Amino acid sequence: MKRTLVMGLVMIMALVGFEGKVYAQGYEYKVITSVESIIPSGLGRSRIISASEDRDYKEFTSSRTEEKDKRNKSKRSKIRVKNFEETKLLNFYNIAGIRFQNIAANDAVISSKINGMAEEGWELAFVVSGVESDAGDQDGNGIYITRFVFKRRKEKVAE
Repeated sequence: MKRTLVMGLVMIMALVGFEGKVYAQGYEYKVITSVESIIPSGLGRSRIISASEDRDYKEFTSSRTEEKDKRNKSKRSKIRVKNFEETKLLNFYNIAGIRFQNIAANDAVISSKINGMAEEGWELAFVVSGVESDAGDQDGNGIYITRFVFKRRKEKVAE
């Protein structure tokens, strides 16, 4: 009985907080993208990209039905993000071919970015990657894209 009462008080304190405010928990998410060039001779550009401003997807979304068949007419300039962080990476290739030192250097820079995000309270939730690689003799181009999805707890004071 005494233990149940103590546990109940601990749970109430955790819910209400020490300042007497009730907090609702949720998460906010942030996507960081690395783009690594797979263009021979080191001609491509490789970067880590992180948006510094938010967009509300609802402004650029339309719901289409059989009765209501109007598409969203948002202008590209309203969607475009002009404030972003761009971190230089090295290309996978140089004139001599694939450059393993460049890959190791990129790993070090990307790890530093992930560690920096962790220090800011972000947790790596999952990673998605894709490749558009060389399509044959006439192409010679490609990119390797990785999206890192981070999340962190946000607390809102319930009113």
